[in-house]
Amino acid sequence: MANIDAAKAKSTVFVGGLAPEVDENVLVEAFSPFGDIMEVQIPPAAEAYKDQPPDGRHRGFAFVTFGAPMDAQDAIDNMDMNELRGKVLKVSLARPQRAPVQGAGNRAVWETEEWLRANTKPHPESSGSAAKTGGKGTAGEDQGDEDAMEE
Repeated sequence: MANIDAAKAKSTVFVGGLAPEVDENVLVEAFSPFGDIMEVQIPPAAEAYKDQPPDGRHRGFAFVTFGAPMDAQDAIDNMDMNELRGKVLKVSLARPQRAPVQGAGNRAVWETEEWLRANTKPHPESSGSAAKTGGKGTAGEDQGDEDAMEE
């Protein structure tokens, strides 16, 4: 199964900079001269309201999967920085999607209180160590110097 995923990754191209009117048929027409197209994915635009039907808009990019890695490379070599429907395309080998960290969303893991509590401990030289010494130290000595000056 891992070999199938690796082969698919090497035969899938990212196509960025799509004009709003580009759909699956336009991409198949533009990229089919380079080889057999197995799949075309055009992620839809983010919907403001989940209860509304999709309006056909997309996010401006797509993924085209070819039958062979050589076909994908031919598409990259011939279509990158070329124009389609008035827009310059950016065509490159698609990279596998990174798995999101569980529960982190778009925030760094260290921004969550749970992660901080579980994975950090106070540094001995931090301001938290003054509480352990009862607040005495240089601050107490400075206070004594001020008392001597007042006399």
